[in-house]
Amino acid sequence: MNYNNIPPLPQANATQATPYQNEWSLNAYMTQVMRKVYVKMFLGLLVTALTSFFVMSNETVLITLLQNRALLIGLCVGELALVFALSMAINKLSPAVATLLFYAYAVLNGVTLTPIFLVYTASSIGLTFMVTAGVFLAMSIYGYTTKADLTKFGTYMVMALIGLIVCSIINIFWANSVMDWIISFAGVIIFIGLTAWDTQKIKQMAQETDEANAGKLATLGALSLYLDFINLFLYLLRFLGNRE
Repeated sequence: MNYNNIPPLPQANATQATPYQNEWSLNAYMTQVMRKVYVKMFLGLLVTALTSFFVMSNETVLITLLQNRALLIGLCVGELALVFALSMAINKLSPAVATLLFYAYAVLNGVTLTPIFLVYTASSIGLTFMVTAGVFLAMSIYGYTTKADLTKFGTYMVMALIGLIVCSIINIFWANSVMDWIISFAGVIIFIGLTAWDTQKIKQMAQETDEANAGKLATLGALSLYLDFINLFLYLLRFLGNRE
């Protein structure tokens, strides 16, 4: 997600005491915020997994989902609406409401991702998840620790993502297998890059956001990294997944 398009959270008042009056307390504060980001992200992934498992184990719900195309489209529209609500109205939402919307999105995503468990074997899904976790962790650590400014790099990644979406839409109608592989490879590269950039962006925002808004930042950061993880997983699954 491109944080440049998100209204900035209110910053700390220079005349007020803040939790980061010196370098040591600033580092401690950023560590605290990042911990909240990763915990929320992990819980979001857990909610998604549990939701998918529930749908898979409930035959009535599964059949309704697979046979009702309008319902599936409605759920996808609902996902987009929740993402925009969180991104564009974050300053008007309380931390509790923002967190609730994030987990609601995780539930909807769990429902819409359920069909992959019907297409790929459980072992290949597990393997892909572990590979995704390893790559994600490495790139997130890099994004947090690197001294290089990834702003320009992140801009290129966002532009590439827009191109990827356009190509994906075109290939829905073209149905070219070679193009599908190219799109999948590009998707892996793009979301690997976005993981590093988003992590650095969250870190930078933590330096400018006061403690009162740390909860909102944690939710925004969790959503951003959650999307990076899920998309990286889905694109890697095209390479590592074994079909039933």
